[in-house]
Amino acid sequence: MKNISFKLKSLLTAIAMTSAFPNVAEIIPAEQVIKDITYLAADDLEGRASFSPEIDRAANYIAKRFTDIGLQPLSSAKADNQSSSFLQKFTVSQIQPQVLSVTINNANISQGNLAIASTMESVNWQQAGAEVHVINKNDDMRDTLSALNQKGGQHLVIINNAHAKSFHAYQNYFNRGITKLSLEHRGAIVMVLSDVGEINTYNVKASATITEQALTNVVGILPAANTEHGKEIILYSAHYDHLGVTEDGKQIYNGADDDASGTTAIINLAQYYAKQGNNKRSLMFSAFTAEEIGGFGSKYFSQQLNPDNVVAMINIEMIGKPSKFGAGTVWMTGMERSNLGALLNEKLSAQNTEIYQDPYPEQGLFYRSDNATLARLGVPAHSFSSTQLDKDQHYHQTSDDINSLDLSSMHKVIESLAVATQSLVDSTVTPTRIDKAKVRAQGKIY
Repeated sequence: MKNISFKLKSLLTAIAMTSAFPNVAEIIPAEQVIKDITYLAADDLEGRASFSPEIDRAANYIAKRFTDIGLQPLSSAKADNQSSSFLQKFTVSQIQPQVLSVTINNANISQGNLAIASTMESVNWQQAGAEVHVINKNDDMRDTLSALNQKGGQHLVIINNAHAKSFHAYQNYFNRGITKLSLEHRGAIVMVLSDVGEINTYNVKASATITEQALTNVVGILPAANTEHGKEIILYSAHYDHLGVTEDGKQIYNGADDDASGTTAIINLAQYYAKQGNNKRSLMFSAFTAEEIGGFGSKYFSQQLNPDNVVAMINIEMIGKPSKFGAGTVWMTGMERSNLGALLNEKLSAQNTEIYQDPYPEQGLFYRSDNATLARLGVPAHSFSSTQLDKDQHYHQTSDDINSLDLSSMHKVIESLAVATQSLVDSTVTPTRIDKAKVRAQGKIY
């Protein structure tokens, strides 16, 4: 690990002097917070891209911290050592399109006007095999494709040239290939940019290569101090993956805020509660992989436990900079979907602070992090953030490094979450469940 710079060391004094919660600050030492985020956001980890050796190094670091803290592994699976048993390994399938040819009314369609999303190795539609849809000039292309994706099945979609810009955006996305946790659903959407009127005949042939790739979550448990509420789980989570390096390999997407900050938070919250040693509910700490490429870490994780046992999910996403409500403040997504926010604010009222409602509803942030996977299962699962996403010039940029962060503000957020969630840990409150019927379903094809 690189030595902490003089600039970072000088923050330790400032953090201690400005701590909003002195008792918590004694157990969540600022120096350890800084050490953790300095390691996770370092150039040496080259942006923690999924499937890279560097993300494995990050996973091993988190597992080592969980070991030192005294957490227990999620499962009793055999492992080479205690640290590695925190590693929840799984595979995903990457589907890369290879060949796509389409004729409509016996006329060949140029490659520039074709796109495909498929979970199948081959497609062969000759006058049958697909549902045919036409997206006209005034139709909503995005809504139509989203509905077909959620429906699943096999679809040929003819798209009016008025949607050319949106079509090419989808084309670029699909050409990079898609990744799926499971290929259980066999489906395809073939898109054709054309103003053709009546469709009398069609012929579609396509092929793809499917390869498996390994991914790893890091999961640790702090069992309940008694058995009365021992099966009940409070889940603290963050994703530890990011974007890697630029195409030319010359610059690094360090992902300091996104989401080394959140990962640092769950590590230090684990340390805080382990030192307390009196949690009435079991506490689970999960560093998810592959959030940036589709949330596959949380999807796999959600299949390994009974979601009915998860009382609440505190998903921490980008807390490294002051929010629009001030330094050290935090807001949550989907506050209207459960009463979790109200319960947390009851604990914070004595500190003259609060958790705010998501100020960027137009961004659809409830669905853009790992909380959405658990919310679809009814868990009161919300993301907690401080980012000013409408103004953040560092989001998904190579400038998202540790120098762009306000570590004092970040430390206050971690303290706030420790105080706010204490009643969950003590089993004195239980939030209402999220209505699964009101959470948008995941797509079956892409």
